[in-house]
Amino acid sequence: MADVSHRRETTRGDLSSHPDVPEMRERYARMLGGGRDMAMLAGPVFLVGLFCALSPWIIHFAGAQRALATHNLIIGVALAVLALGLTFAPGRMSGLSTAMCAIGVWMIVAPWIVGSHPDKGIIWANVVIGALTFLLGLACAGAAMRSSRRGVTREVSGV
Repeated sequence: MADVSHRRETTRGDLSSHPDVPEMRERYARMLGGGRDMAMLAGPVFLVGLFCALSPWIIHFAGAQRALATHNLIIGVALAVLALGLTFAPGRMSGLSTAMCAIGVWMIVAPWIVGSHPDKGIIWANVVIGALTFLLGLACAGAAMRSSRRGVTREVSGV
């Protein structure tokens, strides 16, 4: 007669007794470890990029400063795409955090280089966008450095 008891047996997919479980857990933690910090910054980077892209229409300089409006639209879309990259592949996008700092500095000086005779509203909008982008880039670079330092520490200590 067949055994029809309802006792729980280990399933074939259970890896808890596999000899490589500690190594797999450590590798998985290393892959995800640095990504969480940078993925948390993706939301603010996306919002700054969105405001940058829409700022010509929010501040009403799209008609008077067409070159600067196009510039802000392109840079804003680039920041939004960078934020999406930080969300989906934070480990691979960590190298672009320093580029985000450069974009922030560029946004601060862009009204005088790309635009022609910008008014105070345009200048303030680009300075705020640039400063926020620069600070978020520094935060992403710091998160990337912390995660790489944690990975080096784990490899050296053998944990």
